[in-house]
Amino acid sequence: MSGNRQLSAAGGYRELEEKARKVRQDVIRLLLRQGKGYVGGALSAVDILTALYFRVLHVDPERPHDPERDRFVLSKGHAAVALYATLAERGFFSLEDLLARSPEGIPSFPDMRAIPGIDMSTGIPGQGLAVAVGMALGAKRRKSGVRVFVLLGDGELQDGAVWEAALAAGHFRLNNLVAIVDRNRLQHGGDTEEVVALEPIVAKWESFRWSVIPVDGHSFEELIPALENVGYAQKPTLILARTVKGKGISFMENESRWHAEVLTREDALRALEELGVNVQEIPLEL
Repeated sequence: MSGNRQLSAAGGYRELEEKARKVRQDVIRLLLRQGKGYVGGALSAVDILTALYFRVLHVDPERPHDPERDRFVLSKGHAAVALYATLAERGFFSLEDLLARSPEGIPSFPDMRAIPGIDMSTGIPGQGLAVAVGMALGAKRRKSGVRVFVLLGDGELQDGAVWEAALAAGHFRLNNLVAIVDRNRLQHGGDTEEVVALEPIVAKWESFRWSVIPVDGHSFEELIPALENVGYAQKPTLILARTVKGKGISFMENESRWHAEVLTREDALRALEELGVNVQEIPLEL
């Protein structure tokens, strides 16, 4: 099965950076087409998704339902457009076909019935980790080599269901499970530590019998070795990825208002220009 070495190791980080830049461009295009969405959290997750789909996950766009494929659950479902853009770049479907849909035809949250390559429909905070635990436990009991990865938002950790699932994963020693926390520190309402404080995150997860690896969530040099660590410890792994909300767009970075701010055409053109797009060549209907 293809997937975990879609980009070669030699020079791969530079290639991954270019992939991530293209994905960010497509995130902006999708959000403008939707006329709504969550740009800040989508952009903070792009490098994580790029590392997963181009260097880590055992997946094949030609066999999207292969029972032995790795599974990925986007628990922070509001970042759906980042997943759509990544799947399109990976070859699961054409981004242009998705952009050709009506705004209502582009789901605001991951929908496994509507978008190829999605393993689980999500959107309710706290839902994704519980589903991922079930997937990982099922794989263990089938004696399958399937690995399960799940991406959570940091604000999502304020939901009690996350901790119930984390407790179960530690109890069952699910070393085929990797949870990634997109730690951009901003949520609807402001700084996570002012809304409901989360720290000390590392100590909390370790007390639930997880192996915890803090990384720079925008560094492929740190992300990829951590993501590939799955299976070595006899316990589940949490990757605490320090990220920047709105990463890649100067006027969006670390600004909580871009959690769910609607993009205007002017915003989109400015963002695309920062991402290296020649805006003079962009059609008026964008």
